[in-house]
Amino acid sequence: MFFMLARISFVPPSSQPLEVRIPAHTRRQAMDWSLVLASQGIEHAIDHDEAAGWILSVTAADHDLALAQIRQYRLENRHWRWRRPIFQPGLFFDWSCVGWVGLTLIFYGWSESRSGLRSLGMMDVGAVSQGQWWRLFTATLLHADLTHLALNAVFGFLFLGLALGRYGPGVGLLASYLAGAGGNVSDWLVYDAGQRGLGASGVVMGALGLITFPSLAQIKSRHSNAFRLVIGGLVGGALLFLFVGTSPEADVVAHLGGFISGWLLGLLLAFAPRFVPGPRINLAAGILFVVLVLLPWWLALTSPAL
Repeated sequence: MFFMLARISFVPPSSQPLEVRIPAHTRRQAMDWSLVLASQGIEHAIDHDEAAGWILSVTAADHDLALAQIRQYRLENRHWRWRRPIFQPGLFFDWSCVGWVGLTLIFYGWSESRSGLRSLGMMDVGAVSQGQWWRLFTATLLHADLTHLALNAVFGFLFLGLALGRYGPGVGLLASYLAGAGGNVSDWLVYDAGQRGLGASGVVMGALGLITFPSLAQIKSRHSNAFRLVIGGLVGGALLFLFVGTSPEADVVAHLGGFISGWLLGLLLAFAPRFVPGPRINLAAGILFVVLVLLPWWLALTSPAL
């Protein structure tokens, strides 16, 4: 069979033959793995032929180390299946945000079928002051009616999809949820004991705050435009907040608290770019999110009424 063979060596050859092969699926994958091996000083070459495809050749002595380095690289740079680039390079939308929308629909159906559930879980400043802290979280999964639910589901789908696309499904979801609780904390700090509220608006505004602050990688890639990038993100986020979060019937304090909480969390996460997208970090964040959903609701359903 006739085929073409190309060999590219990136490290000066040694006395040992490059006899062990590591197959790669694509040219891009082979080049990426080559950079990983070169960064560790592992001698290698890239081979390509029509029959075998792309292959990295290493010495027998370096084979185990090369596989370990490639495996570590793949773990640290694993792409989420539902994460897709949109609009411009570096901007992603994660369709796993559909799971959050589904969760809010489940809780809405539950609250419609069980009378008194909303009163058990809604944000109540007086009850929180007396120790029922779980209402800061349970209120974010309750809605007053279908219109309320639909508005939060639509904007939440958009903003959470972008937040999850930037930080990963676990970290983005947990940070948005914590920002929503932060919005309820704002209500608790500002209003008197008679204030009550419910809804995922704080979570939605938190996700907006998360995507408002540009990533540190974006800032570093545009040294001359770093200040303009930050200001542009803030102004754009503020305008979206004014458009979405300040309707006459809205709880503006909770919305603003969620937005600011999300922005602060985004600022914090921007300084940990290597750790945030990792699968283990996102798995841990996802587990913590589940705990912060189940535990507050367990307390809400089992604690005696005040």
